[in-house]
Amino acid sequence: MSLIEINQGDITQLSVDAIVNAANSSLLGGGGVDGAIHRAAGPELLAECRELRGCATGEAKITKGYNLPAKWVIHTVGPVWEGGNYKEDELLASCYRHSLALAEQYQIKTIAFPAISTGVYNFPMERACKIAIAEVKKFLLQTSSLEQVIFICFGQTAFDLYSKTMQEVTET
Repeated sequence: MSLIEINQGDITQLSVDAIVNAANSSLLGGGGVDGAIHRAAGPELLAECRELRGCATGEAKITKGYNLPAKWVIHTVGPVWEGGNYKEDELLASCYRHSLALAEQYQIKTIAFPAISTGVYNFPMERACKIAIAEVKKFLLQTSSLEQVIFICFGQTAFDLYSKTMQEVTET
């Protein structure tokens, strides 16, 4: 599990091969992480995203990073939390699987994930942490060229929950 790190900070500042964008289905920018990534990457990102013609919930698409330190941006659309009765867990897990599959396809060595769906989409943070860490762990146990996966937390609450969940996962 030493391939996984949990850090607190700004995903747009990370010098990794790819960052994951918690995007909306249009891929044309929005609030939170999505808006920050679009602002930092510059207008070329929006132009390339327009060509992708959106993305379904649970899936992922890749673009260049433009003005970001990261070479690539993997855009994934997480589910909106509706009480847990609309396959939200499976859709969130699918975001990680599709993002990691793109990372493998593009021979990405280092990748950073935000806490997908936990902002305005209201997915419960603790539940999201468990899904995220479980999916990454499962992927890394398979043949993978990834050398580092970073969960980058915007605030202290997310950092504490990810750290606690990671500790629980490594103890079992």
